Parts: sequence; C-alpha cells; structure tokens
Amino acid sequence: MELNENARVDTSQVDDRRGSGGGGGLGGIPIPIGGGRGGIVGIIVAVLVALVGGGFGLNAMTGGDGGASQGDNTQLEQKCSADDALKQLDCRNNLYVNSIQAYWRTALPEAFGEQYKASKTVFFSQGVNTGCGQADSGVGPFYCPADDLVYIDLTFYQQLADQLGAKGEFAQPYVLAHEYGHHVQDLLGTEAQMRRQQQRDPNNANALSVKLELQADCYAGAWAKNATGTADEKGQKIFKSITEQDIQEAIDTAEKIGDDAIQQRSGRPVNPDEFTHGTSEQRRQWFTKGYDTGDPKSCDTFGGSL
Repeated sequence: MELNENARVDTSQVDDRRGSGGGGGLGGIPIPIGGGRGGIVGIIVAVLVALVGGGFGLNAMTGGDGGASQGDNTQLEQKCSADDALKQLDCRNNLYVNSIQAYWRTALPEAFGEQYKASKTVFFSQGVNTGCGQADSGVGPFYCPADDLVYIDLTFYQQLADQLGAKGEFAQPYVLAHEYGHHVQDLLGTEAQMRRQQQRDPNNANALSVKLELQADCYAGAWAKNATGTADEKGQKIFKSITEQDIQEAIDTAEKIGDDAIQQRSGRPVNPDEFTHGTSEQRRQWFTKGYDTGDPKSCDTFGGSL
C-alpha cells in the first residue's frame, strides 16, 4: 500500500477529542464475563465486540446522553498539513477516512439510489461520551447510530497487533471501512430493520447480528477494491497502489476477529449460539466477496443462508 503524499488530508472529517477526557478507564481488549446481551448491545456496533462473544463490555457503556462534546482539531490540522504527514498514524487514518467517504459518496447513489451523508470519525483516548453512552477504549472501534459517528482510540491498533497478531498496516483501513459499513447500513435503514427483527425474534438475535456484521465486512471489501480510484477534493488520488499483500492483511485481520477464533483464543469452547460477528471463514468469505465484485449490491447477507 502506498499513499499519495500530494493528497490533502481533510481533517474536517475527524473530531479529535484526544486528551479531552470523557470518563472510563483504559480497559484493553474486552474478555467475556458471562454471555448476557444488555440494552446497549443492541445499539452500538463494533469491530472488536467480537472479542466479548455476546457480552459487550457492558461495564464500559452506560446509556446515551446525546450530548457529546466537540474536540479541538488544531494540532491535528497542523500535523496533517506538514511535509511528513503520512508518517503520522493519526494523519494516515484521517486519510483512510477521506478515501472511504469519497468512495461512498459515489457508490451509495449508484448502488442504492440514496445520497451519502458524511460521518465524522472521533479520535479519543481512554474514554469518550457518545450519543450511545460512555465508552472506554476496551470497547474497541465502534459506530454509534444515535449520533452517526465512528469512534476509535488509535492505540487499538497496537492491541490488535500485539494481542491478536494482526500486524499488517492494511488492518487499519479495513477496521475503519467496516465501521463506515455500519454507517451505510444506518443510512439505508438496514440497521434499524435488523433491530426490529431482533425484538420480534429474540431467539435469532445473534444470528441477525452476524448478518449485519458480515455485510459490513463485505462493504469494506467493496471499498478496498475501489480505493485506488478515490481522490481528495482537488482530484488527487489518495492511494498510489494497494497490493494483494495489503488485501491479505485485511483478510487475516478479519479471520483473527472471527467469533470462533476469539473464543478459542480466550480458552473457551466454540459455541455458535454466542456468535455475534461470524466465524473466521465467514468474515473472510464476505470481505472477499465485496472485494472480488467491487459492488456493494453483492453484499446481501440477509437474503439467504450464509
């Protein structure tokens, strides 16, 4: 993967709340304690929630307040306008967000006839207040439908590399593209419809959650296929190249956060009844389907068997 050093990092698509507090301790990667699905579980959608196997790090989330504060992007703007911007983790992730949203601005109306509404990514440290409640870093990256924002503590990537072995650089844009897949589901009404189905059929709540997560993986794959065609507002390509090795790094990350892999890693027996994000094989399959087709319309995980 090679980013274009001439592409402008649009920091208006990020809300930098690092250092602004927000409560909650640094929880690390959540470890399952019990298997209950509390109320907040049906609201937040996260990549690393697979780690809790159905329990959601519930101690980290406590009811929505809808009044999250805004961050200060001054330092981020200065850093990401410097000559060495692409050496900075936060600037690279900001540029990934720019690429993902540039893709969906075109792909959403073309594929589904709906206009894309941009969503900011919130960079936070340790804890943050969201429209879905208070979260700490242990929850992992997530999308909150209540305020239409993506949240990430960038130290997550070190946890992903050290604790799960997903060390490749392309794991990072994959994670963000997955979360923006949830934003697309929110815009299309897929997420709300799935929640209503869960309420009507609670016995299949986990199976429905798996379908939602696999569709977000597929959307991430569709973005990855088209990422080299994305550009900044002046037409500068954001990526110079994306290699097959990069795509394999995304697939490797998807496999490492499969429900079965997480349960095995935590020393638990594999229990399909607790799956909420899909198996390693399913996550690989659906990301690959999105990538191979490059078409988000191919990502109909709700249309039949997985």
